[in-house]
Amino acid sequence: MQQIVHYSLHLLAIGGIAYFYDRKNWLKYWLILAATMLVDLDHLLAVPMFDPDRCSIGFHPLHSELAITVYVLGMIFIKHKIIRLIFIGLFFHMFTDFIDCLWTYAKCATCLQDIF
Repeated sequence: MQQIVHYSLHLLAIGGIAYFYDRKNWLKYWLILAATMLVDLDHLLAVPMFDPDRCSIGFHPLHSELAITVYVLGMIFIKHKIIRLIFIGLFFHMFTDFIDCLWTYAKCATCLQDIF
């Protein structure tokens, strides 16, 4: 169930964001938001590359607190519509991964020790 929710947020919920952002061009904006999934390329730097009990937030470089701060500032201060949408997509991606982390830690209390 966790994976269904996680990937539904990553792929389906962004359709709602795209529609809200611009009803006329929602498909174009959905594709841009879907492209922000490329932020997960930083997982290739991890060893092991995939660990179901690892929280991406704070572990991978493009999922770091600094990166998330940049995404938030970009959402707020960037005026260019498409670039702002990219920052919105990156932040929503982090939000989705954060929900996944909460779900994982609810099942695995010792996993939280890896962060603190």
